[in-house]
Amino acid sequence: MVRKVNDYLAKVFWRVPARLNMGIMIFMGCFLIYLLRVNMSINILAMVESQNGENLPNYGERFPWDAGQQGLLLGADFWGYMITAIPGAYLAERIGAKVVIEFAFLVNTLITILCPLAAHHGFSSIYAARIVMSFMGGPLFPCFHNLIARWIPPNEKGMYMACMQGGTLGTIFTWQMIGFLVEVIGWPWGGFYVPAIFALIGIGFWVFLVYDSPDKHPRITIEEKNFIESSLGDSLSKKKKIPPYLKVIKSVPFWALMVLHYGSLWGLFFLLAATPKFLSEILNFQIGMTGFYSSLPHAARLIFSFIFGAVGDLVRKRKLLTNTQMRKFFCLFSHILPGLCFVGLCFVREPYTCIALLTLAMAFSGASVITNLQNCQDLAPNFAASLYGILNTIATTSGIVSPLVLSYFTQEENTFENWNYVFLISSGIYFGSALVFAIFGSGEIQPWNTIEPQEEVEHSD
Repeated sequence: MVRKVNDYLAKVFWRVPARLNMGIMIFMGCFLIYLLRVNMSINILAMVESQNGENLPNYGERFPWDAGQQGLLLGADFWGYMITAIPGAYLAERIGAKVVIEFAFLVNTLITILCPLAAHHGFSSIYAARIVMSFMGGPLFPCFHNLIARWIPPNEKGMYMACMQGGTLGTIFTWQMIGFLVEVIGWPWGGFYVPAIFALIGIGFWVFLVYDSPDKHPRITIEEKNFIESSLGDSLSKKKKIPPYLKVIKSVPFWALMVLHYGSLWGLFFLLAATPKFLSEILNFQIGMTGFYSSLPHAARLIFSFIFGAVGDLVRKRKLLTNTQMRKFFCLFSHILPGLCFVGLCFVREPYTCIALLTLAMAFSGASVITNLQNCQDLAPNFAASLYGILNTIATTSGIVSPLVLSYFTQEENTFENWNYVFLISSGIYFGSALVFAIFGSGEIQPWNTIEPQEEVEHSD
C-alpha cells in the first residue's frame, strides 16, 4: 500500500523539490495546530452568558462562566506546553519528528470532537480537555524545528522559517470560518466539529508526504540530497546525541534568546486571546465582523513573515551583515515597532484606527522569523528541537499569564482605560526583551553544538 502511494506521488511530484514539499507540509502542520487551538477565543463569545444581563443571540447553549473562568479557559491551551515541549523535542531527535507530530495531531483532533460534550458536562471537563490538548501541542513546534534543521540549507532558512507562520493562516481561517459558521450552525458544529474534519484530512497528507531527513525520503533526487547535505556541512551530525542541557543552561546567548522569545510570544499570545474580546466588548463589533477584523493583524503577520524571511536570506547570501548583526538589527521590527503600536493604542479611541495599529503591530512582528524564531538554528543546529523545546517551555507561560493579567484589569470594569494598562505592560515587555538580546544575544554556532565522541549516544536510523 505504502509503495503504491509512493509510486503515485513520485509521478505527481517529480518536478517538486523534496525540501519545498517539506516546507509546504510544515506550513500545513502549523495551520492545523492553530485551526484546533485558537477556535476557543471565538467560540467562547458564543458559549458564555452575558455578564450585564443583555440578550444575546442563540448560537447554542450558553454557560455561566465568569471572567476569571474565561481567562483560565483561554489560557488552558498553554499549560501542557511547559511540560511536553522538552520531552517532545528529545523524542524528535531520538526517534524522529514525523511520528511524534502524527500522534499529537491525531489525539488533539479526537479531543476537539469531544469538546462540546465536555462543555455540557461542566467547566472542569472542557478545561481539562483543553489542557490535554496543550500537552499534545507542546512537542509540535520543536519537531518542526528539527525538520528544518535537517532539511533546509542555511541560506534558505529565512523563507522556510516563515513556513512556520502557517499558524497565522490557521488563525485567520479559523476566526473567519468560525465567526461565520457559529452564526449559521451554532458553536458545536461551527466551532469544533468542522475544524476537526479539516484536521483529519490534513493528517492523511502528512502521513504520506513527510520524512524525517533527506536520506529517508523515497522520492528525493540524488542531486537535491547531495546539495542539502553539502550545504549543512559539519554543523549537523547524523548521529543521535543527548542534548548538553547543562551547557545550554550556562549559555548567555541562549538566555538572551529566551528573553527575546518570551517578549515575542507575549505579544502574539496576548493578541490571539484578547483581540476578539477587545473588538467585541470595547469596540462593539458583532461576532461575524469580530472574526473578520481579528484576522487582519494575523494576515499582515503572515505576509510580512515571508517578506522578512526573503530579506533575511538575501542579507545572509550577500553578507551585508554578520549573522549576529542581522539578528539584532531586525529586533527593531520584530519587537520595538510592535511595542510602539501598543503604546499608540493607549491614545486612540476610533475603532478602525485601533484595528490599524493592531495590524501594524503584527505585521512588524513577522520579522520574528529572522530573530527569535531562527536563532536556535544558529546556536546549535544539532539540538534545534531541544533548544526550541526549552524556549517554549518557559516562554509559553506568557500565554497563560497574559489572559490572567487582562482579566485582572478588566474583571471589575471592562473599559478602554483599563485595557491601556495591559497595552503598556505588553509594550514594556517588547522593549525590554529586545534590549536584553541587543546586549547579550549571538547569531553564531556555540561550542556545545559539537559533542565529544565519548559523549555521543548513537542510534541506528
